[in-house]
Amino acid sequence: MRSAKLWAPALTACALATSLVLVGCSKDEDKPAAAAQQQMPPTQVGVLVAQPQSIEQSVELSGRTTAFEVSEVRPQTNGVILKRLFAEGSYVREGQALYEIDSRSNRASVDSVRAALARQQANLNVLRVKEGRYRQLVGSNAISKQEYDDAVAQVKLAEADVAATQAELRNAEINLGYSIVRAPISGQTNRSTVTAGALVTANQADPLVTIQRLDPIYVDINQSSAELLRLRQQLSQGSLNTSNNTTVKLKLEDGSDYPVEGRLAFADASVNPDTGTVTLRAVFPNPNYLLLPGMFATAKIVQGEVPNAYLIPQAAISRTPTGQAMAMLVGADGKVVSRPVTTSGTQGNAWIITEGLNPGDKVIVDGIAKVKPDQQVVAKPYQAPTAAPQAPAQGQAPAAPASEAQSAPEPKAQA
Repeated sequence: MRSAKLWAPALTACALATSLVLVGCSKDEDKPAAAAQQQMPPTQVGVLVAQPQSIEQSVELSGRTTAFEVSEVRPQTNGVILKRLFAEGSYVREGQALYEIDSRSNRASVDSVRAALARQQANLNVLRVKEGRYRQLVGSNAISKQEYDDAVAQVKLAEADVAATQAELRNAEINLGYSIVRAPISGQTNRSTVTAGALVTANQADPLVTIQRLDPIYVDINQSSAELLRLRQQLSQGSLNTSNNTTVKLKLEDGSDYPVEGRLAFADASVNPDTGTVTLRAVFPNPNYLLLPGMFATAKIVQGEVPNAYLIPQAAISRTPTGQAMAMLVGADGKVVSRPVTTSGTQGNAWIITEGLNPGDKVIVDGIAKVKPDQQVVAKPYQAPTAAPQAPAQGQAPAAPASEAQSAPEPKAQA
């Protein structure tokens, strides 16, 4: 018991010495780790080498299709519809008969005016013979000059009556021709609003049928007044080249591209005060009637070419709180440099840069969120992301690799 008490201080001293040695060893081991951490390799970034080029500046705007010509066919005479002479929804040509209206009343009017004209022409002939006789008699003083003058006046009045009746006959014949309603333009017909037996009147409010010419077809596009003002400023400053024709491309509601390009016809000379937009009208060929009036579409208008500009992915450009566009570059010493740039629009997923870059500048695109100015980096060529592989259909398991399928053991038959 006494010997144990003598050994206790010695054991305590040994344990303390051992712990000090261990602590010292751990500190010695941490020093290389910290040094290794300080000597981590530079961050790798994907860079795009800036190259100037002439870039088409375009803008995508929403629009709606409208027919090239529209005619609401109305009757020009009164009567009852006898028959419809066209198929609803069919294509009709200018002058083609569409409806037949009961013409008996108009035909009777024509016959009545013709009879009146014949009577007046007979009366005129009698007066002309009388005037000829009076001319001979007044030469021999057999009648007075007054009687001859009265005969001449009667002939002139009869001639005027004949001319008026002839005009009335032409008007009656025109009304008789209105008994056949004809197409004023060539185009596609809609459904008919009347059937046989319907009573129609001249210049009624409701049309009998509407005809639309669909080839070519209009696309009405709305552009903001601010965008139009910016475009005109670029033109006046010479920063935009408009030597090429103003062409318009169309994207349909289902996302597909219309195969034929159109051209810009005109722009309104005033701004809509309610929407703050200007209406642009483009004309597109439509031989297959793929475009129908009232369809929504997205129009891509080529406004001009920007010379000596750079096309940089949008991921490479950031904005300051004040809205200034900034690009991160890799300098000649391998360090990150921040530089302000000027944008003038977009093309797809890229910014059009007009100022701030020089040919050969290495613009950081990939890894821009991991670097800061003056940081040492390693530049590698930027690889654009590829499309992701299509996922298997819902409820369908992905196919196993061929190697796994071949190496999978066959199930043993149960006895």
